[in-house]
Amino acid sequence: FYKAFIDQDLHKLSTHKIVQFSKNTYTTDSDLLLFLTVANDHKTNGISFVVICNGIGIEEIPDELNLVPSLIEAEDLLEMEAIERDLGF
Repeated sequence: FYKAFIDQDLHKLSTHKIVQFSKNTYTTDSDLLLFLTVANDHKTNGISFVVICNGIGIEEIPDELNLVPSLIEAEDLLEMEAIERDLGF
């Protein structure tokens, strides 16, 4: 999935992104860490990047990678980051 994500230029810094991993796919913390550079690049440029994945403990993932268990929480996180950017954080 990561290779397809990069090959299709979905990592470009054009819009806020939410990436959702299927509940039927076995995903490990090392799989998610592949997206750490993409997440850092987005944050540096004032763009949100959120990963939706169940079954991974948030304590196992660096704070730079926004990991949430549902689409509702991903949307909430996008809103919170927009507010933080507006306030200059």
